[in-house]
Amino acid sequence: MTRLSGLLMLLSGILLPPASAQAQYRYAAPNVTSLTNPDVRYTPLDEHHVTLMRGDVTAIVVDNEAIDIPQLPGHRAGYSGVASLTHKRRSENLFVPSIAGLNFEHIHDGTLAGLPEKFEPRRFPMKIRRINDHTVELYQPPTGNWKLESCGRYELLEDGTIEYTFECIPRKGDYRNGYIGLFWASYIHQPEDKAIHFRGARKDGDEKPEWLRAVTPSHGVDSTHPPAGYTESIHVDDDFPLSLVNHPSKYVYAEPWYYGVSHEMAFALMFRRQDDIWLAQSPSGGGNGNPAWDFQWFIPNYKVGRAYGFVMRAKYVPFEDLEQLKRDTESHRRDLNGKRAFLSL
Repeated sequence: MTRLSGLLMLLSGILLPPASAQAQYRYAAPNVTSLTNPDVRYTPLDEHHVTLMRGDVTAIVVDNEAIDIPQLPGHRAGYSGVASLTHKRRSENLFVPSIAGLNFEHIHDGTLAGLPEKFEPRRFPMKIRRINDHTVELYQPPTGNWKLESCGRYELLEDGTIEYTFECIPRKGDYRNGYIGLFWASYIHQPEDKAIHFRGARKDGDEKPEWLRAVTPSHGVDSTHPPAGYTESIHVDDDFPLSLVNHPSKYVYAEPWYYGVSHEMAFALMFRRQDDIWLAQSPSGGGNGNPAWDFQWFIPNYKVGRAYGFVMRAKYVPFEDLEQLKRDTESHRRDLNGKRAFLSL
């Protein structure tokens, strides 16, 4: 056993939360959204967009209908999520204006046969539910092919950080490779640097983790970075067409967060270790000069009718250097992971 593999086992085993703190089953929904919690009160909206403002941040959350408003001229149908993210220090949209960020894109099982619609979440109606002045949800009834019912909650926290909670219930089975695969994309508008940065190491090496600058040479090459210690076997068929899903790089990440920099602003995506999110990226996902800073999630050994979910946060903040960004994100990473937020290999 290599030094790295031994430490990966430590992270995935010994350092798991005590049994009393664990959910009743793996990846159980936190019961936060209106999908799983009947006590949630909301107002259904006829509009297809909602503006949230808090701290120094303004976010426009949209469903998957086309929109044409001054802040989002010609916004395309299908691209739900955060269509616009701005800051008092930068009034231009972080995301490609006609598309979106934190955009729920794919439902799959790693097979071509299970993918009659590549972008299933884009194609079936969503409803906006307002929870309060700082929180909205995008509810989607069971989709046409996979019959996945879902709800994504976007909450602007006091400092302007987005907390995104996703919950879903599979209403049918037949995922041929034994797991549910889900994918989210953020299309970044013309950053000077397309790279993402995370603390990781070679998956089969003995090196200690270090901060890596990851750039993929082309779409679908070295496109995804799994968590250290991930033990599930995720089989993807050879003819599966979603190339960002099934082309892992030679690296694993050691800490569950990453960031990119655009126009002197950092966009940091922070996750819970327990959710086993995979980082993903493309140098051209949003068109020429517009990289995609993405993530994906797998639910193995799923049960029809059972509710699953994860929680993550996204912070948009002026960037000076890594140490400053660590300080600015520290409280959020601690909220998501407790002391485990700062464990490294």
